[in-house]
Amino acid sequence: MTYDIVIKNGTVVSSQGQRQADVAIAGKTIAFVGFLENVQARIVVDATGKHVLPGIIDTQVHFREPGNEHKEDLESGSKAAIAGGVTSFFDMPNTNPPTATRQALEQKLRLAEGRCWANYAFYIGASPENVGELQHLERLPGCAGIKVFMGSSTGSLLVDDDGVLEQVLANGTRPCAVHSEDEARLRQRKAAFESIDAPENHPLWRDVETAVISTRKLFDLARKTGRRVHLLHVSTADELELIEQARRTGVQATAEVTPQHLFFFAPDCYESLGTLAQMNPPIRDSWHQMALRKAVSEGLFDIVGSDHAPHTLSEKAFPYPKSPSGMPGVQTLLPVMLDLATDGLLGVEDVVRLLCENPSKVFGIKGKGFVEEGFDADITVVDLCDTRIVTKEMLHSKCGWSPYEGEALTGWPTDVLVNGQLVLNQGRIQGSPYGQMLEFDF
Repeated sequence: MTYDIVIKNGTVVSSQGQRQADVAIAGKTIAFVGFLENVQARIVVDATGKHVLPGIIDTQVHFREPGNEHKEDLESGSKAAIAGGVTSFFDMPNTNPPTATRQALEQKLRLAEGRCWANYAFYIGASPENVGELQHLERLPGCAGIKVFMGSSTGSLLVDDDGVLEQVLANGTRPCAVHSEDEARLRQRKAAFESIDAPENHPLWRDVETAVISTRKLFDLARKTGRRVHLLHVSTADELELIEQARRTGVQATAEVTPQHLFFFAPDCYESLGTLAQMNPPIRDSWHQMALRKAVSEGLFDIVGSDHAPHTLSEKAFPYPKSPSGMPGVQTLLPVMLDLATDGLLGVEDVVRLLCENPSKVFGIKGKGFVEEGFDADITVVDLCDTRIVTKEMLHSKCGWSPYEGEALTGWPTDVLVNGQLVLNQGRIQGSPYGQMLEFDF
């Protein structure tokens, strides 16, 4: 049989282990995984000495379109994704206008069609106005699920009333992704910090208790309503105990951490990066960083997502706290995690579990997350020995900067396939955007 593409002589990785195998692709589907003696293919990718991973799934990006295309848009953000080995993404709803209605979701899908280099889906943002419609909105084509902002961040979406939050959780069955910070405490503490230009105060304003109060409330209501909840960008050691306790008492809770909360720590990151290190929830001190790292190594976290949230350098230069929170990260998601694997924090099998298999399982994505026969040919080939220093010149995000600039990271993608199309070849983006709308098993 003649295949369209064969990835030859690579080490195929799953959460269960590694094996030497060839991967043959017919159309957009993985047709064979094993040894091929006589390779007949239109394109042969030599993966000798490299590792073959499922395409990376980033479940948390802000590509800013519509409304803030000067920071990022679907085309530039998805191109940065491909350069970093990410073949599918979930985009957040805090755009302008917010993605909180059927019409807004359909607008995003129209904007994405033919322009996205990676596969795409979009969250619907919960609000007091749409709470009664959420069970219908979450099942629309192209919807990744419901996103709840319990604390204010970038944009206008906010659910800070306990009664409304309970209604949100009671209206639907798909996992509800949550930004967990207590809005009342944020407002109460803001006055003490809003006149001081000191980004190192960010984790003092949005302190540990702000996260703990909110997460405890979330789990209590999830237990009451029976709703599956997905806790985003966990930043504190204290919440780890809450996650374990919630699971022991029957709460269907999954949890996500960002690479930046694993890589950086305060006060060092604020001293070196200033407002470039400002994000919500904040990067905290080394005690919390080490607790998060330990939790990753022990398997407490289900997913790692980039929380790619770009702003321009001129916007980031505003004095704190007028400077916006968020940093780019979709292109460095995989390299940072592979670098942590190189350092022994976890194995490459764990990287696949956190960035490929679990995103597919938790959110029910059809055909993604595995290098197995019958699955979609979304594949990321990586060189675990490749060390590169992050520079502005290599970045594809429209914002043009990265908090990792100057850092040497080991482990980079060399070749990427999206729906059977080779879009990154020996480190160079080629062809056209082949991203398609993700489909879900409800």
